[in-house]
Amino acid sequence: MTTSAAPTTGQTTQDSPVPAGVAATQALSISGVSHSYGPRRALIDINFSVAPASFTALLGLNGAGKSTLFALVTRLFGIQAGHIGIFGHDIGLAPGEALRRLGVVFQPRTLDLDLSVTQNLLYHAALHGIGRGEARLRSSEVLTRIGLADRTSSKVRDLSGGQMRRLEIARALLHRPQLLLLDEATVGLDVKARADILSHVRQLVSDQGIGVLWATHLFDEIAASDDLVVLHQGRILAQGPVARVIADAGADNVNAAFMRLTGTAASTGSPAP
Repeated sequence: MTTSAAPTTGQTTQDSPVPAGVAATQALSISGVSHSYGPRRALIDINFSVAPASFTALLGLNGAGKSTLFALVTRLFGIQAGHIGIFGHDIGLAPGEALRRLGVVFQPRTLDLDLSVTQNLLYHAALHGIGRGEARLRSSEVLTRIGLADRTSSKVRDLSGGQMRRLEIARALLHRPQLLLLDEATVGLDVKARADILSHVRQLVSDQGIGVLWATHLFDEIAASDDLVVLHQGRILAQGPVARVIADAGADNVNAAFMRLTGTAASTGSPAP
């Protein structure tokens, strides 16, 4: 884990770009990022990166700072300290170049329930400036990839929870991003739907070369081949290949490693209520 002194909260980040070198080769580069809500520090000197064509799991309890970090990467919140880059483009200095390479699936559902599956995608495509003909071609492509080609005319409200989440992933892929962020994408889904979503996303990494940052509080969503970032109370406690994080914590599995790192009682499905 790279460490550095956190810049003073409230410091502007518009005077210098993402650090040169390795950051420019990363799908996502986060350097020295801190964020506060008034006196409460939500993120403290966050440093990590996501490589292209890789799956990185961001593991943390509810309230650890995962959603705040996603809000900063997507520019829903302004950066108070530090730098964030997407394929070498600083999101403060070159937001257009950075964000056009980014697809996002937020935790809350954001679909229009009264529109059809295809109508939801066409509307989103229009917001990205994609022409209607091209949008229809891309919609067909992503729906086939995500396993919803037979539901194009269905109203969204008639889909299952897992199908809605897959549609949100399809929507996030319409503009052909190189980096995909998913914030607690399987919340509220049954075991099979969770497994299906994970399988689809991992296939995007292997087949399409997309870099993925997957935020979760569930241990069983983390595979041995993943990169892992453990976020707790706004701080990164460990990061690296799963096997190394487990070994460095002196544990036998992710559950035990997380418990040792955070001092939190853990269970198989979720670190804590």
